[in-house]
This record gives sequence, C-alpha cells and structure tokens, in this order.
Amino acid sequence: MTIAATPFAERERLSPGSELARIDEAAARARAVCPERPDVGVVLGSGLGAFADELQGARSLDYRELPHFPVSSVVGHAGRLVAGTLEGVRVVVMQGRVHAYEGWSPTEIVFGTRVLCRLGVRALVLTNAAGCVNPEWSPGDLMRMRDHVNLSNVNPLVGPNDASLGTRFPDLSRIYDPRLAKALEDAAGAVGVPLRAGVYVCLLGPSYETPAEIRFLRTIGGDAVGMSTVPEVIAAAHMGVPVAGISCLTNMAAGILDQPLSHSEVTETADRVRGRFLALLHAFLPRAVAAVSG
Repeated sequence: MTIAATPFAERERLSPGSELARIDEAAARARAVCPERPDVGVVLGSGLGAFADELQGARSLDYRELPHFPVSSVVGHAGRLVAGTLEGVRVVVMQGRVHAYEGWSPTEIVFGTRVLCRLGVRALVLTNAAGCVNPEWSPGDLMRMRDHVNLSNVNPLVGPNDASLGTRFPDLSRIYDPRLAKALEDAAGAVGVPLRAGVYVCLLGPSYETPAEIRFLRTIGGDAVGMSTVPEVIAAAHMGVPVAGISCLTNMAAGILDQPLSHSEVTETADRVRGRFLALLHAFLPRAVAAVSG
C-alpha cells in the first residue's frame, strides 16, 4: 500500500495534537520492520546510504508505505526505512531524507526523525555530505559535528508547541551530546579513521554558495556547509534524544578552488570514502549505546 505525503503548501496547518497522531501512526507502521525498541537511529545523507546494507537480518519499508512520510526527490537518497542489527546493536536507519529546498515544511523535514525518536531510540546519529569551508581540510575527510550555525531560516519548533513532544524552549548549548562525542572519537581512534571536529553551517539551498558567502561562513567559524541535518538535530533535542552528527566533506566550498561545484562530485566522494565511513559506524554504534546507557 502506498501512502504519500503532500507538500506543505497543499495542506492545511496541523494542530500539535494531530501532528503527534501522525507521528504515532507512522511509528506503528514502522514497527512492522522494527518490533523491538531500537538502540540507535541513523539518518543517512547523500551518497551514504550503503550503511543500511551492513545490517544483519535487515527488513525495510519504502517511505511511500509509511503514513505521512515525506519522500525525497534527490539523487543519492533511496527513501527506505531499514531495521536490523549491527555489532549486536538494534539499529533503525533512514536511508535518505527530505530537504526544505524540495518544498517541504520544517515539520515535514523532521517527521522521520521524530518517528525514530518515537520508536524509542536511545541515541540518534545524523550524517550528511557537506562542502568543506576550512581550507586546511580536504575532500574525503570525515568531521564530527561539535556545533552548528543555523542560517537556513528553518526551525521545526516554530508554531504551537506540543508539550508531549518537548519543552517550548529547549536548551541547545550541549546539543551534540558530549558522551557520544567521546565515543565517536574513541571509535575513530580504534579503527584508525582520521576524524575532524568542526562547526557545520546549515543554509537553505538548493543553489551552492557564492565565494563571498563562503568567506563569510569562514569568518563566523564555519568548517563545513550543507543544506540539511540541523532541523533534525533540533527536533531530536526537543524530544530529549542524545545526538551525534557526522559530515562527509565531499568537496571544497565555492571559491577555495578554481572549479565549479556539482552534485556528482558529492556522490563520487562519498562513494570513495565509503570504507572509512562504514568502519567508523561499526566501531561507534556499540560505544554509543554504552555511552548513553551508563
């Protein structure tokens, strides 16, 4: 059965209670592939979907089979919910996401993330492909998100607050959980994967940034730039779920090199670093569960 979501411009504004009902309806359907409480939720960004193939005993649902679930139209986002185990950890994976530039509302952008949280994940790992703003780093580097700057004008908490999901004014001062940060650093060291730590800047897109904009982002402390993740981080923090973020730096941002930017470069670089990315997650997920369970 196919149940499609409708872009927000064509829908009536939902009340908080009705949104929670929609989340619970999707979560109930998701339990067909995820009957036990998952330990960790993972959201996979552009070109990083291969991780879902690593899960043992994997079962999946197309997003179109999940009530109210928005479906991405971007290359590199398969659009499947996959559940299984990895290194003894119960994992539920979103193989792809939607973005504001596709025409989805902030509430819809984070709908999948809220479903993962509603399923009971103890930690959420959000990944993305990002442009490299720091000129001392290189395409193919992996970066732990230690903080972010939200310049996208997208915040999923705008509007009436549903107290059953979270507080009206959540604190974001430690939004990237320090326990998960240490577990991620330890995992990287254990498998010999170099891991940067930096600030991710979220812009709206879909056009890439201008060289002047990249100079500005560098001035305000940005190390990487992308068009996703931050709204999902905010939604998870709102629901009290610990978060870790990993960026795959797929290209140097505009103006650093004398060459045009393209989405094909993003997916090609993500494919090139697949082995390191997978090794890092294999080592990290058991440590993540231990970190938030202790």
